[in-house]
Amino acid sequence: MKESTKTILIFLGLILSLIFAPSCTKQETIHPTACNGNCDTYYTIIYENQEIFPNVNGHYEIEWNGLNYFQVRGTLTELNSEYCNSDGVPFIQANFDSDYWVVFDNLFFQTPQYSYLGWFNNNSLTTPIPIGSYTYTMNDLINLHPPYNIAGYQIPKHFCTDCPYAPTIVGSHSKYNYHPTQNFLLDNEMIGDTINIFIETTFNTEGGIWYHGSDSPEPKEIINDQIKVIII
Repeated sequence: MKESTKTILIFLGLILSLIFAPSCTKQETIHPTACNGNCDTYYTIIYENQEIFPNVNGHYEIEWNGLNYFQVRGTLTELNSEYCNSDGVPFIQANFDSDYWVVFDNLFFQTPQYSYLGWFNNNSLTTPIPIGSYTYTMNDLINLHPPYNIAGYQIPKHFCTDCPYAPTIVGSHSKYNYHPTQNFLLDNEMIGDTINIFIETTFNTEGGIWYHGSDSPEPKEIINDQIKVIII
């Protein structure tokens, strides 16, 4: 009887310890949001210092008037102060790209050729007389300079797509400001063409918490925009 009573008391003690023991629950870390509210982007097209408004289809029509570039200018939502440095500079970045590449396949230029022991047209021997000229064509230059993206960059001939730095080479970048602006090449040979512009805006590129194994901080918000420009 005593052994039975002892067993019952131990069993009751075990139940009570489970009931009143402090609960162990995993607490999730709560981060302030990247922006005070929703992060948002607003990009406009500027040509000759005038804003171009979209047509009924949402496309931007630029009438070429001799100015050889247009601008894409942004207005971004301000970041939460947690994701700015001590001077208030925001950890924010906008990447610009396009689907329009330029290859200068109809250009050439000539350079004069001189002899090592050639003639000069003055007694001070400062103005040599050329013995001929050499013509460079784009077949020569293309090996030195790859096609040019109108967003303002070129991909190197031996580009390493798997290298960690690869994303920093593709596209043009604007960082640490709420009004990113990028110039895009424009000329009369583009009349009648359609250009697709791609913009990736990252809110909070450096602040917040970096978890083990992650290549970016938390929280982070990315917004992708696409703008269609028609040259007329």
